[in-house]
Amino acid sequence: MTKVFGWTGSFLNLDLTKRKAIPEQYDESLALNFLGGRGFAVKILWDRIKQGTDPFSPENKIVFATGPLTAIGLPNSGKLVVASKSPLTGGYGDGNIGSWAGVHIRKAGYDAIIVGGKTEKPTFVHIKDGIVEFLNAEDLWGLSSFEAEAQLRKTYGRLAGIVSIGQGGENQVKFATVVSQEGRSGGRPGMGAVMGSKNLKAIVIEGTAQVPLADSDGMKKLAADGYREVLSKPLYVFWKRQGTMSTVEWSQENSALPTRNYSQATFEKAEDIGGFAMEKIKVSNRGCPQCNMTCGNVVKDSEGNDSELDYENVVMLGSNIGLGNLAQISTINRLADQFGLDSISLGNVIGFAMEASEKGLIKEKIDWGDSEKIKGLIHDIAFKRGLGGVLADGVRAASKTVGNGSCDWAMHVKGLEFSAYDCPVSP
Repeated sequence: MTKVFGWTGSFLNLDLTKRKAIPEQYDESLALNFLGGRGFAVKILWDRIKQGTDPFSPENKIVFATGPLTAIGLPNSGKLVVASKSPLTGGYGDGNIGSWAGVHIRKAGYDAIIVGGKTEKPTFVHIKDGIVEFLNAEDLWGLSSFEAEAQLRKTYGRLAGIVSIGQGGENQVKFATVVSQEGRSGGRPGMGAVMGSKNLKAIVIEGTAQVPLADSDGMKKLAADGYREVLSKPLYVFWKRQGTMSTVEWSQENSALPTRNYSQATFEKAEDIGGFAMEKIKVSNRGCPQCNMTCGNVVKDSEGNDSELDYENVVMLGSNIGLGNLAQISTINRLADQFGLDSISLGNVIGFAMEASEKGLIKEKIDWGDSEKIKGLIHDIAFKRGLGGVLADGVRAASKTVGNGSCDWAMHVKGLEFSAYDCPVSP
């Protein structure tokens, strides 16, 4: 690749079957036409996965891709895209994670990591600049994403970039995610399940180099100006207080709040789960790397643990399943992150199960807002037991199993569950 400042010009290919790491130089036209992040991910998967490939086969690939601004220090430039052929939809799937892992990938000298193949035994990969190790993860297998990361940090320290999966990914729940930093979760169309199908528990990245820039001093000034401008915005202070949680009130006022499996668009307990209610139990803010907006709201859940909230996980695990207690929602949200389950799809399949129970279409009795039943059902989904095993394949597949017209209120588009907005007023 001809030197193009802002990109490293290299991908890292990991062949899990052969336990080989192969750096790859790519042509500058790829950078100029596809930029990075999602652009790189789409192009890589399009070119390298054959039509008809089973998402859980060794031939499928999972891509961890960064953008040209990642690790440079500009505002809001700490995201990482994780993408693959989705087991949930059968098409392209991705998500983004605010994590130091993306920063370290770039500092290790790569713009993307491309993972293919499958290991015989549970494995994690350690990357330190140009050195790659394939290491035994049998002692990590079966641990939650939080527990696995904590174990890895004992060896690699608090500054390493780490992405991992929980039991949901290990058991190939089709909406399992990739998790980082205790609650940064991405890849809701099943990227965690793809990692699990490859017996890949985690990737640890440590990078020490700097991304090549044409004008380092100019970029530093641009970054400083950008951070100052963010601070000057009139709604900055309120954003720091509530972040996306203020959307609960907006959705309620505009009849766009998913409630009881989208059968209603307002919730009688909306005030109890909105931004102002959240402020009463909030203990701190968290943010993505290189971002001074810090919109992650950390609260104490009903069990006294820290749980990071935003609008979509609160609504899908709150109003959409008839639960109006924010501390209990926070506990359920933390559980989802520990198992590595997408909170949007999770709230959707639970809402579907509750409506099926209400209509007498399943033998299980699951009432709206029953937090203890909900927690038990989440365990069953993560380990694919009983009704949980049916729901673990997503709401489209569950509706085919339940039948009796339930496909009419299985809320998805081409297999991917709706996000946390009532679509008629939120096109």
